[in-house]
Amino acid sequence: QIQLVQSGGGPAQPGASLQISCAPSGRTFTFYTMGWFRQTPGNTREFVCAISKSNTTRYADSTKGRFTISRDNAKNAVFLQMNNLKSEDTAVYYCAADFRLQVGVRPEDYDHWGQGTQVTVSS
Repeated sequence: QIQLVQSGGGPAQPGASLQISCAPSGRTFTFYTMGWFRQTPGNTREFVCAISKSNTTRYADSTKGRFTISRDNAKNAVFLQMNNLKSEDTAVYYCAADFRLQVGVRPEDYDHWGQGTQVTVSS
């Protein structure tokens, strides 16, 4: 398993913006798909968005229009720009990546994961 390193996130007020990023800790082949999931206590990991190497994107309905995923293939990095944050966006956000030729929306579609980053939206 390839370790993905996340950065960014933290506390934010409702309506604010945050960005989190993720990249592998060492050199590796370019992932086909990179994505983001989030998880709250007592719940399963929820799909947020994903992007393919050719920039095909998929978004969960709850984040469409507010969140934007992007990637830098040269750095094998993925970014999540979160705008107009809401309290229900509070969660631990996980970066995920995989080499399979699909833009998956299930945790089992991804073999490589980041360590998780807390995002807390509160006034």
